[in-house]
Amino acid sequence: MTSITDRAPVLVDFALQGGGAHGAFTWGALDRLLEEPWLRIDGISGTSAGAMNAAVLVDGHAKGGADGARAALENFWRRVSNAALLSPLRRTPLDILLGRWTLDHSPAFLAMDLMARVFSPYDLGSGGTNPLRDILAESVDFARLAQASIKLFITATNVRTGRGRVFRNGEITPDVLLASACLPTLFQAIEIDGEGYWDGGYSGNPTITPLVRECNSKDTVLVQINPVERPGLPRSARDILNRLNEVSFNAVLLKELRMIALLRQVAQPDNSENAKWADMRIHRISSDVMVELGYSSKLNAEWEFLCMLRDEGRRAGDAFLTAHHEDLGRRSTFDLDELLKGV
Repeated sequence: MTSITDRAPVLVDFALQGGGAHGAFTWGALDRLLEEPWLRIDGISGTSAGAMNAAVLVDGHAKGGADGARAALENFWRRVSNAALLSPLRRTPLDILLGRWTLDHSPAFLAMDLMARVFSPYDLGSGGTNPLRDILAESVDFARLAQASIKLFITATNVRTGRGRVFRNGEITPDVLLASACLPTLFQAIEIDGEGYWDGGYSGNPTITPLVRECNSKDTVLVQINPVERPGLPRSARDILNRLNEVSFNAVLLKELRMIALLRQVAQPDNSENAKWADMRIHRISSDVMVELGYSSKLNAEWEFLCMLRDEGRRAGDAFLTAHHEDLGRRSTFDLDELLKGV
């Protein structure tokens, strides 16, 4: 992987999806992109694990530039893995022998999965026990984050209204990041300003709107870790639930992207907000490897697994840059019109 040096600076936004431990793929993609000095980051929108990556990157960048952001991301994911060293959520010896990353056969995961279908976190009194709270306190200086030059947008879902709320730099706290990653079957809702919040993926994974309205960049790079398409028909209960989660967590994002595609077809060259939407250039970094991973591996925080995802993210990021570095700042590389078929 070699740096691309013959490019004029380009102002970009990042849109980062959530997906538990699969967020290590995003870490790898960001690590590769941060190696390019001609990429200037204007804003980042993140949800769930994407929110963690976004906050750690912005704070690290505020402290030490691109190299500081890369170091901060690695330190964060090392802390995540170290915190899981004593976790019962581990692969079985057979899975390790066969090179499978799934936790589908882990007794602890099976017990937890069954309990989540019968009992709520309120029945089990499991509120406030998220180990990420301490990790975030060690990884992010929230006072520095509030003053950072990169605009940060974190989405969480208001339980009462069902609507997404976007938090900006000065509003972001450990509770906001935990709320953005709060799976309601595992954790009690996070209370912020008297309202309960769940995972932001239900209302925006991630939210594109603030990148359009509040940032100067016209290029948004989406790092996608939840497959839009998955071959075959799911038949087992677990596979059906996994696919339902993927569909629901992609739905709002696809709706926003379809809106951009429609506005590009009808917008007039004026100063209206519609024209601003239509001018957006969308790019996507993804990998077929993510299609091979099921829901349970999102809870696998083994360092070996996280490094595999990081390396795949770097490979995908490098492939994107090799193919499209000349397109950034000039044209979209993600075919939005394809999303309008059948609509």
